[in-house]
Formats: sequence, C-alpha cells, structure tokens
Amino acid sequence: MNIFVTGGTGFLGRHLVPHLQEKGHRVVVINSKNCDLREKQNLLQFNDQTFDRIYHLAAWTKAGDFCLYHQGEQWVINQQINTNILWFWKEFQEKALMVTMGTSCAYPLGDAALKEENYMADEPDPHLATYAYTKRMLYAGLLAFQMQFGMKFQHLIPSTLYGPKFEAGDNHFIFDLIKKIHAGKTREEEVVLWGTGEQVRELMFVDDAVRLIEFAAELPQSELLNLGSGAGYNIRQYAEMLCEIMGYDPKKIRYDTTKYSGNPKRFFDTTKIKKLFPDFEYTDIREGLRKTVAYYESIV
Repeated sequence: MNIFVTGGTGFLGRHLVPHLQEKGHRVVVINSKNCDLREKQNLLQFNDQTFDRIYHLAAWTKAGDFCLYHQGEQWVINQQINTNILWFWKEFQEKALMVTMGTSCAYPLGDAALKEENYMADEPDPHLATYAYTKRMLYAGLLAFQMQFGMKFQHLIPSTLYGPKFEAGDNHFIFDLIKKIHAGKTREEEVVLWGTGEQVRELMFVDDAVRLIEFAAELPQSELLNLGSGAGYNIRQYAEMLCEIMGYDPKKIRYDTTKYSGNPKRFFDTTKIKKLFPDFEYTDIREGLRKTVAYYESIV
C-alpha cells in the first residue's frame, strides 16, 4: 500500500512508520520541517500520488502546562492543520482511509471511566479545553465527510503512550518521572513530583498502540475507538515501580501539592476495543517500563 503519514517524526510516528515499512508498505512521511500543514498549498506537492491510507498524527501541542499558556495559538494552528489535511483528503485522496488521533482530554471533566459515547458530551477540562475542542472539531469533520461524501475513517483515542525512542524534551508524566528519578539516583538531585501522587493515569506501551492502530485500520466500518488497556495506576505507584527498576529509594520523593496535576482519575473504558480484538495481548506494565528505562539510560 501507499501510505501518507503526518507528524511522522513525533513519538508515535517514530514507531508507526518503521512498522509500516517493515510490512512492505511505501510510506511518505511529513513533518513540520518538510511540509508546514498550516498552509494547504504545501500539500499540493503530493496531489499527483494516490494513497491507500492517511495516518494523521500531527498536532501542535506539548505535555505539561503548555496548554495553559498557548490557548489561542493552539486553536488557530490545530484548526489550520486539521482543516488542511481534511481538504487534501477530499480533493485528492477521496478513496483513502483516514486514520486520525484523538485525545483523552476531549472527554468531559470528571468522567473517570472514559466511554466513547461521551467523547463529544459536556465540557472538557477547562485547563485543556482549547486543544480538546480542536480534536472534537476534527472528529466532527470526519463525520461530516462521511455523511456527505461517504468517506471512511478511524478516529482513535490513545491513552498516554510510553516506550523507547522518546526524546529528552518529551514531558508526558511517565517520561518526566523517569528523568527525575534517574537524576535523583545519578546526580542526587531532589525528586519533586507535582500533586499528591494519588492521580490515576493509564499508560499504553507504544508498540501495543501501533499494533492496535494497524488492526483498527482493517475494520470494515468507521469507528471512534479508545486505544487503551483499561488498567490505571496512580502516580505514586508508577514512581515506586520505576524506583524498583532504577534502584532509587521512593521515600526520597517529595510531592508538591501546589502544582497543577490534572484530573484526579483518568482511564479508558475498553469494552469496545476488547470486544473488537478479544485476543490482543498487552505488554506488562513493568516490562514496558523496564524497556523504557533501558532506552533512556542508553542515551543519557
């Protein structure tokens, strides 16, 4: 197959693209350096090619408190990116399957078990609302194109991904934990984590996500689908697992309760995905963390 991937050099893309290539697919990868998606004319260089699938991974965002200070920019830039890729899809690749990534922060605030039918319901977390609404708008666009033009899509909502090949600047909580605990062990720096440590979060090993994305692309009907394991642990538990792996005393960790720590409990309802793929085997959390730590220790 001929496959088009946006955001192909991001964390998920660094795993998905090699996987697709190993399967024998021809993959065209774009990123912000070789194709600025804010300007739709930049996509015209690809209009003479026919793609079987488009994996739209690109988004203008970062983990941590980035969303608190870039609301206006996030709205404009992500709307430009998403609108332009949908335009390219309709104008030049109407028969391609569109696979897009949603975000768990689009779910309503306070909805502990995040169910697909609630993705567009009520208000998301106000701290993350701008980015959340751009992802809801992306899904609304997919539905509109399906209704008017009969185009097929998969809108997949991954839980927080982790694994090797993350970059030093990646600030998702699990990477932040690894970096801080490593610094505590090797440089005797104080390890300070935001919040009480009781916040529950769900992780998915990135290789699991890649396999599920591939399986979802084979589904006969368009879906809105959570990509997760449904197993959540609190931050303190993740920290203790990492301390065991890295040989650091968890009692040395200090929790700063004055800092923003997000929703107290966020994990996916995975009824739908487990019904679709009942035999899928998820990577054990400790095994995944060991692989992630080993990668980090190999690059620092």
